[in-house]
Amino acid sequence: MYKKGAKGWLKHWDFILLDMVCLQASFILSYLIRHGMSNPYAAVTYRNMAICIELIDIAVIFFYESYKNVLKRGMYREFVVSIKHSLLVFVITTMYLFTVQEGSIYSRTSFFLMMALYMAIGFGMRVVYKAFLRSRMESGLGKRSLLIICHEKDARRTIEDIVSHNYEMFSIAGAAIIDGDHVGERICGVDVVADKDTALDFVAQQWVDEVFVAYEGQRHYPEELVNGLMESGVTVHVSIRRMDNAEGRKQLVERLGNYTVLTLSMNYMSQKQAFMKRAMDIAGGVAGCLITGVLCIFVAPAIYISSPGPIFFSQIRVGENGKRFKMYKFRSMYPDAEERKKDYLSQNRIKDGLMFKLDFDPRVIGNRIVDGKERTGIGEFIRKTSIDEFPQFFNVLRGDMSLVGTRPCLIDEYEAYDLHHRTRMAVKPGITGLWQISGRSDITDFEEVVRLDNQYINSWSLGLDIKIILKTIRKVLKQEGSL
Repeated sequence: MYKKGAKGWLKHWDFILLDMVCLQASFILSYLIRHGMSNPYAAVTYRNMAICIELIDIAVIFFYESYKNVLKRGMYREFVVSIKHSLLVFVITTMYLFTVQEGSIYSRTSFFLMMALYMAIGFGMRVVYKAFLRSRMESGLGKRSLLIICHEKDARRTIEDIVSHNYEMFSIAGAAIIDGDHVGERICGVDVVADKDTALDFVAQQWVDEVFVAYEGQRHYPEELVNGLMESGVTVHVSIRRMDNAEGRKQLVERLGNYTVLTLSMNYMSQKQAFMKRAMDIAGGVAGCLITGVLCIFVAPAIYISSPGPIFFSQIRVGENGKRFKMYKFRSMYPDAEERKKDYLSQNRIKDGLMFKLDFDPRVIGNRIVDGKERTGIGEFIRKTSIDEFPQFFNVLRGDMSLVGTRPCLIDEYEAYDLHHRTRMAVKPGITGLWQISGRSDITDFEEVVRLDNQYINSWSLGLDIKIILKTIRKVLKQEGSL
């Protein structure tokens, strides 16, 4: 019977349990070093601390995913992850002490000593326990035997993939090539032990827990052999067709109706990450809407006096995967700006015309040329300071946009996109993004915009979003270009 491994953050429950033991051991040792041989749980402050640090540790493990791919990490990578995890626990615990105002009661020496010990003991635990697991597997304890079944043309690639990525630490029983006579040969250190006619006999007579059938879609599916393997009671893994042209795409196996499908995407986020991103958007949207209300008291009269008409400007934009929505801004242009756009197309400084930017836009409220000199007004001011963008926090709150993403485009721009340009619309549009903090005012090539947007999508993480938000705030405060 196949023992399905645990999924999610509890998959490595043994590492989590050991991590919590290491943290508690660090707490006790730091207390004994600082206060001598006495009970560390006697004082309420220290007892609360002992409980709190464990809860914080579990939260960091859950949200930071400290043990994701832990068995695949090398020594250096493990050290980096271990230090980052410890620092997160340290920072959150410091915030706890500050909030409950126990910092003056809890010994600072004991606290810093505890964190130093935790970094050392925690990292040592991971290294030693992973070595223990590997030695246990190599000795055969808990090990599973795997037979590889493949086609002649794909044999070397398939066997090499399994051997070099044997994270489950199978004992490779051998390989069976089902469309050629290679019994007795050795490929990538694995013996070819059977062919199509003798594979079932090998399984029946030898130690084989699981069988991997490398099936490529363009080749004949060995249905009779797979049926025989299932009848024998062994666990059978049938590969889904390898997508060689899917370089740079994330591949996931999912269910669609009654079908098992291979899902290809530029990137993906887990439900937990999606929840965190949306929670961050809601918090930012609420704060942004409140600021917008305050700004409106001052901005609205200035806009109306300079150019009578609506205070807000709304426009249909193209968002995630072509979805249309109405985007809001403080009006920074004269009411007839869209009608006058065609008069300035020749001055567009973005190549290919797939975005529209002017060095000096006469359609902006207050912009004019007097005696050959460029003069600006309220419109240019609110654009330069990014004040005109604040009503978009309402779009963020509604879910049309996100705090960070790719900028939404106009319908006519979207319709003129080539196929590869549309990849930038694979995520929810944002108020700011990677290319906005990468020298927006200097970018004149739309392909560079697409490259930076694709870079953001492919490398997306919550940490990257926070980094972009912080850089955006800094650029706005320094007035280094609008959003």
